[in-house]
Amino acid sequence: MAQHPLAYRMRPRKLEEVVGQQALVGPGKIIARMVAAKLLSSMILYGPPGTGKTSIASAIAGSTKYAFRKLNAATDTKKDLQVVAEEAKMSGTVILLLDEIHRLDKTKQDFLLPHLESGRIILIGATTENPYININPAIRSRTQIFEVHPLSLADIQTALQRAIDDEERGLGKLPLVVDKDALAFMAGATNGDLRSALNGLELAAQSTPPDAESGKIHVSLAVAEACFQRKALVGDKNGDAHYDVISAFQKSIRGSDTDAALHYLAQLVAAGDLPAICRRLMVIAYEDIGLANLPAAARTVQAVQAAQQLGLPEGRIPLADAVIELCLSPKSNSGIAAVDAALADVLNGHNGAVPAHLKDAHYSGAKKLGHGNNYQFPHDFPGDWVKQQYLPDTLKHAEYYHPKTNGRFESQLAEQYRKLRSANQN
Repeated sequence: MAQHPLAYRMRPRKLEEVVGQQALVGPGKIIARMVAAKLLSSMILYGPPGTGKTSIASAIAGSTKYAFRKLNAATDTKKDLQVVAEEAKMSGTVILLLDEIHRLDKTKQDFLLPHLESGRIILIGATTENPYININPAIRSRTQIFEVHPLSLADIQTALQRAIDDEERGLGKLPLVVDKDALAFMAGATNGDLRSALNGLELAAQSTPPDAESGKIHVSLAVAEACFQRKALVGDKNGDAHYDVISAFQKSIRGSDTDAALHYLAQLVAAGDLPAICRRLMVIAYEDIGLANLPAAARTVQAVQAAQQLGLPEGRIPLADAVIELCLSPKSNSGIAAVDAALADVLNGHNGAVPAHLKDAHYSGAKKLGHGNNYQFPHDFPGDWVKQQYLPDTLKHAEYYHPKTNGRFESQLAEQYRKLRSANQN
């Protein structure tokens, strides 16, 4: 087994060895109860890489003594599925871990479904994508869906120490000494990805020469830092986590939490996703700050343009300025609320006919149809305003815009709006 990577060798053989995810596999929890009662059903495990999806599947198989097979929905073929199905037919139940299940095509799905129905194959699908969005309903309806979460620092440290001490499968036979600060660094350097942490530990242990005098392999903080690549980022461009970070980014600005917003901005900058940052900032500027501080929206557009010209990493500077201003600005969503209220009327069929005096009169015969007749040109009147109906008859009392007064800018607009609306209805 020594030829396999450390992360493979340390894979749990039963549920009790699983690190983290205790809400699923801990005593009395759903998967532990299924195993104890021998009532396994197919399931989908979704969450970030290295958080235990394969480990849970392996532990279930070890705890139940069922045969365990692993395939990839993207790269393995229908013929590979047929081999697993034949094994299940000949020898009994097989647990099939199907990685990247969101990429399962219809041909493979159609072959698999009858075997799931019969219970000969217990499917454990693994994916980093949201199954409610990215997995076919036919598969989804035949499985239970469980979300796995990034492991805590304590969980990863526990798993690393276990690998250091384990003489059978781990590094316990090596004269290995890992400093406490190095172990803490390794636990925190991969953002909850245990596989990457174990890979880094193995690299440190195997690439560090023994001390000439003591014979010990000493893994210091400097060694650990040299053996780990850049910290994994939940803001990376692919997967659901990317959208979670963007969501948290907007909600932090909406909630006026400057530090949180800057944190999520930093994740997106580190992931190099400038287009997503720029687009989302402009949405926020007009959706959440809006008429309370419309000049801030214009400055946000300028900051976005500057960031696009500069690129990253320099582009982070105008972006940070914009984020801070938007966080500290008064907020108003009256603009989006108003247009969505109007859109709801339109989509529900409440369009109404355009009043005749507003219809296009720039063609021959328009006057005969009454189009444009009696239209009053506002610029011909004092104050460039005249009382006149603009909404369709069926909607002439509609009121979509409800001003907020959180900022001086919209307060002035609100006063003018109420004045004009009152004058037009009297």
